[in-house]
Amino acid sequence: CGRGWQEGAKSSLHQPLLSQDLISRTGAAGLWLAGQALLQRGSPFTSAPLLFCLQGYEGLVEGGENIKRANWLSVSNIIQLGGTIIGSARCKAFTTREGRLLAACNLVQHGITNLCVIGGDGSLTGANIFRTEWGGLLEELVKDGKITEEVAKKYCHLNIVGLVGSIDNDFCGTDMTIGTDSALHRIMEVIDAITTTAQSHQRTFVLEVMGRHCGYLALVSALASGADWLFIPEAPPEDGWEDFMCARLGETRSRGSRLNIIIIAEGAIDRNGKPISSSYVKDLVVQRLGFDTRVTVLGHVQRGGTPSAFDRVLSSKMGMEAVMALLEATPDTPACVVSLSGNQSVRLPLMECVQVTKEVQKAMDEKRFEEAIQLRGSAPGTRALPAAAVCADWCCLSPFRQTHFSLAILNVGAPAAGMNAAVRSAVRIGISQGHTVYVVNDGFEGLSKGQIRKVGWHDVAGWLGRVPRTGWVNLSSVRVGYSLCHVLTFPLGAAPCRRIEGGVQLVEARGQYEELCIVMCVIPATISNNVPGTDFSLGCDTAVNAAMESCDRIKQSASGTKRRVFIVETMGGYCGYLSTVTGIAVGADAAYVYEDPFTIHDLKANVEHLTEKMKTDIQRGLVLRNEKCHEHYTTEFLYNLYSSEGRGIFDCRINVLGHLQQGGAPTPFDRNYGTKLGVKAMLWMSEKLQEAYRKGRRGTLRDSACVIGLRKKTVAFSPVTELKKVTDFEHRLPQEQWWLNLRLMLKMLANYQISLTEYISGKMEHVTRRTLSIEKGF
Repeated sequence: CGRGWQEGAKSSLHQPLLSQDLISRTGAAGLWLAGQALLQRGSPFTSAPLLFCLQGYEGLVEGGENIKRANWLSVSNIIQLGGTIIGSARCKAFTTREGRLLAACNLVQHGITNLCVIGGDGSLTGANIFRTEWGGLLEELVKDGKITEEVAKKYCHLNIVGLVGSIDNDFCGTDMTIGTDSALHRIMEVIDAITTTAQSHQRTFVLEVMGRHCGYLALVSALASGADWLFIPEAPPEDGWEDFMCARLGETRSRGSRLNIIIIAEGAIDRNGKPISSSYVKDLVVQRLGFDTRVTVLGHVQRGGTPSAFDRVLSSKMGMEAVMALLEATPDTPACVVSLSGNQSVRLPLMECVQVTKEVQKAMDEKRFEEAIQLRGSAPGTRALPAAAVCADWCCLSPFRQTHFSLAILNVGAPAAGMNAAVRSAVRIGISQGHTVYVVNDGFEGLSKGQIRKVGWHDVAGWLGRVPRTGWVNLSSVRVGYSLCHVLTFPLGAAPCRRIEGGVQLVEARGQYEELCIVMCVIPATISNNVPGTDFSLGCDTAVNAAMESCDRIKQSASGTKRRVFIVETMGGYCGYLSTVTGIAVGADAAYVYEDPFTIHDLKANVEHLTEKMKTDIQRGLVLRNEKCHEHYTTEFLYNLYSSEGRGIFDCRINVLGHLQQGGAPTPFDRNYGTKLGVKAMLWMSEKLQEAYRKGRRGTLRDSACVIGLRKKTVAFSPVTELKKVTDFEHRLPQEQWWLNLRLMLKMLANYQISLTEYISGKMEHVTRRTLSIEKGF
């Protein structure tokens, strides 16, 4: 389900370039958002109509009322809805040539020569077959007298672009499929609720999540919840796993744990290919351990609900790239699929992706599980299996080789979601490496007062989803200095840009103070997402979702009262990331940020735009303002301006979101991201320490003070001295920010007349076993 549209003809083409919404069979939450970017009224591409196809392939075959015209209002005020408003259905007829012949006839009758298909490998394979047969289908229609030779010549070529929609994230070539993040949100909501019950009643819960052929949902939810045991199709347990699992569960319970969480993918199997069911695991625990055990099968709950912010932005980006791919397509252009690579949209040959995806299943059928994991690549997160194993409670029983290294962890600055997950994984990886690990309460102030204590494996149990007593970090946090990691103290946490300078000073002072000749590593954690050296900071995803949920409620209020414009102020300092991404996720009319300068003339144009909007059926407006976007154009100023200019047409209200953006439970992304950053940071620390002491030096290695970050899809360690060159310390901003490219899409979706000449199209890449085997971070 879902939709992808294209807006009309490009002036350089000789024939009308029409589009069709072709819905796949996958009913993932938020799929329909993909086409939002393609309804650009006022763009240069307005010479052709846009059409929807109701009920997917079934509507394409049946034709008639199932193919209907669409306009801008057809998708107004639906961005917060899950599912698909134009329906989805399985269609056996389309799997036959006779069915595809009917579909071709219906397309030609409507002048459609371009399809945007959203679905899994089956739906996309069907679309490619349809494209391959297109010429022969038209010849047959001419022979049967259903169309003329002139019509067949006019519509002799069919362009196809695919968008991957599947909550399983089982399509090779893309980091994330549309709907996966929303499904993870549903799963984590259930796990958090179940954890409370399990702790209260001292129970064991077996949770079955979707994933017949791919264990992504199970794996990430296990990482994000700290589950005790995990079953996924790609990594079947060794023979005798029943004895091993029960022994570990019993020993963890005997040491005081009041709950056990076991997560199982619905397609889990053992080494012999025999299914492992949730009921079997439950009976096993009850019979051997006597634990009070319950089974929860999440089922289609995972497909429903409000789409997450990530899915809304991802779908919009992919939808926009899809229409550009159709506009640029020629008869020689192969059918492509729009995919996500890091934070960029890319185009991949459709059948290359489908072929590799099918090879994964073939490898699993033939019990070549290691090869199946390699073919999954970095996208499904199977490389996180070692981290999942080490971080699980039962691994604390493994004997650790002791070293003479001592490391400490401290949090500095404002709280950010996911810091607990980072601290937890860093502590456990450090212990598994044989190090002595300490934590420091109250940041550098606590360090100066000696508030340092040694921590063990179980001291950080249950930290992943907990909403701590002091902010979001179980280690109390104060805004002092710069967050650093080193041999004796391994601080790990918030690192706003102004603290980069402090870190540089610490490194430069090593010549004067031997105590600073230590290994330092920073995990950037701030909701503002303004740390140089990384595309995403820990906590920004949770903050965007918090702001999005508030704006959804505000839009609902505006829709109920009619003719009302809300001006919403977000946090972020001088960084406009929160405002921009939230604006895309909620369909805002404007988002004012410091990085994109605006004048009074721009404000006047925005007011006039809203005035015209009130004349349509969409009689509400939403304007976002970053808290420091302009020195003089404050939130109060905007309220007065909009109120004055809109008098008699609309009224205004103000909402300052404030610190609610720092509240709530961490999202699956931040829990998973924090866990992996903690693992990577601690492993990097261990490597640096061993290298330093092996060479008889202590912390004087080159690049021994770094910030860990995610750049596109690669984990990178950036020396703090180099980050000084690319940082605007006055405004606490990186000099280059990738998300500014989203501003064009934000304005387009708000229905402003803008040129797409500045749009940078995604590159055509290829998917091979070699590209999938490259270590690309997360």
